[in-house]
This record gives sequence, C-alpha cells and structure tokens, in this order.
Amino acid sequence: MRYLNRVLPCMLALGFIHGASGLHAQNNYPDKPLHWIIPYAPGGGTDVIARPIALKLGEVLGQPITYDNRGGGGGIIAGEIVAKSAPDGYTFLVGSGNTHTFPTLLNDKIGYDPVKDYAPITNFVIVPNVLVAHPSFPVKSVKELVAYGKANPNKINWASSGNGSGGHLALITFAKAAGIQIVHVPFKGAGPAVVAMLSAETHLLFANTGVFLSHIQAGKLRAIAVCALTRLPLFPNAPTMHESGFPGFESSTFYGLLAPAGTPRPIINRLHKELVKIIKSPDSIERLATVGAIPVANTPEEFAEANRREVEKWAPVIRDNQIRAD
Repeated sequence: MRYLNRVLPCMLALGFIHGASGLHAQNNYPDKPLHWIIPYAPGGGTDVIARPIALKLGEVLGQPITYDNRGGGGGIIAGEIVAKSAPDGYTFLVGSGNTHTFPTLLNDKIGYDPVKDYAPITNFVIVPNVLVAHPSFPVKSVKELVAYGKANPNKINWASSGNGSGGHLALITFAKAAGIQIVHVPFKGAGPAVVAMLSAETHLLFANTGVFLSHIQAGKLRAIAVCALTRLPLFPNAPTMHESGFPGFESSTFYGLLAPAGTPRPIINRLHKELVKIIKSPDSIERLATVGAIPVANTPEEFAEANRREVEKWAPVIRDNQIRAD
C-alpha cells in the first residue's frame, strides 16, 4: 500500500504532464511545415485548384505547406501514403473521386479504406464535366447528338481518360439514357484523350474544363453541354444536360482535403475554419470561376456524406457494366 501511495502520485503527474504536453502542442499548432500529398502529376487540374489554396493557408497559419505530387495507380498510391501516415496534423491528402469514390468499386483490393482511414476536413470545390466535340463532328446540341446516334449506331467514337474514369461513367450513363450505341475509346489520362480529340480521331469527350479550356477558347473544340444543374459562366451558351432533356444528369470531380484517421478534432476544426474563409473569399470565388470550379467549403460531416452518396450513385453503373480499372 505504501508503494502505491508513492507510485500513484507519480503516475498521475506523468499523465498530467503528457496530457498537458499534447494540449500545448495543439495550442501551438502548427509549429512546422504541413505536407499536402497530391495524387496526380504536376500541372493538372488538382494543382490549378489546390495550389493557390495551399499558399493562402500557409500564410494564415504562419507555416509553409509543402506540395508533394505522387501520381500513379489512379490516385491510390497517394491515398495509401496518407492513410498510413501519423495522425499528427502535418500530413494531408488532396482527395478526389479517384481516391475516395471509385477505388474500391474498380479494384479488387486497395491498401486503405476510403472511409475508416481518413478524417475529412472540407471539400474545396466540385468541377463539372463538360461534353465537348470536335468542330468537324456534325452535332451542335444534345438533341442533335441523340438523333445522330440513333441514325448511326456504333459510329460515334467517344473518348475517355480511362476505364472507370468520371468521363467514362458519364458517357455510359448518357448513352443508356439516350438509347444510342457508341464506341468507347479509352486513353491513359485526359491529356492523350484531348490529343485524340484535336486530331479528330475521336468525336466526343466528357472531361473537366481545365483539360480543354484553352482549346475551346481557340475554337479547336466545341462545348456542347455542361454536366451540372446550372450553367457555367465560362460557357454561358452551353446548356446543362438537365436543360437538354436529361433531368438531374450530373457528372463532376471534387477536390478536397483529408487527414489520416485519428487526427485530433481541434486540428481538424482549425483547418476547416481557415479553409472555409479562404474558399469563400471574393478573390477565390472569382479565380475558381475562371476554371469552371464551383466552391463548396462544407463541414467534415457533409464532406463524408457527399462521398458516400457518390459511391451509391456510381456503384450500380460500374457493377452493371462490369467495369474494371485499367
């Protein structure tokens, strides 16, 4: 008993010191650079969206944010790195559909659980897909496309950035709803798909605006419709698929920030608060509009729920069409 009387206060003191140390660390957070891991090669749509946000967040926090592009595996490599990182508030993933909506649907096994292994912070934006055509393709509206497709079964070469990509799932959904038969031409990424479009090797492509914005502005490609419920200021003359006779038709990519599961909630809350201010600032809204992005800045819980709904939406499409990753 005398031993316990001597040891117990020491144990309690050590516990207090440990707890106080952890609280002190959180109160002084961050005291070193933050590490954002990007699941794609430099220069892509993720960089256009996330880099300016990272720069502003670093200024607010008083610590720089290192930007680490880890392409490969369709986003899975980066996803696994962050999932297995220490939940100390210094390593994060700029996630997208390829890291959190599609991986478990397209692959037999991946090295992380998109739900259990992450703590969502906020969804930066959604970027709707746009349906574009080569100028030589004799279609200028969705209505004309449906009529052309029915009159010319299996004569439309429809490009995508790969099996299971958002554009691929969108074209499958559209073709089924329209009752037309097309030829799917998958490429290893949006870049090669756009090259094929520019050479008229393929006729149509669903993809994010950042992929071909300059080509549309130069008249080398033509925007036919937007896969959102409202028109984009970038293409005021391009109707939505919803307006074009396909109610509720939406296809987009999201970009948001996630931490490893177990990251302290005060850190999540701090980052969420600052990111929402940045994303909703007038200059950010203006900048994002120039690349066809729609600001979101939702709560961690809303972000998680949105991801869950996306999985529910696309799982039947992937399953019914037996789509597997390239």
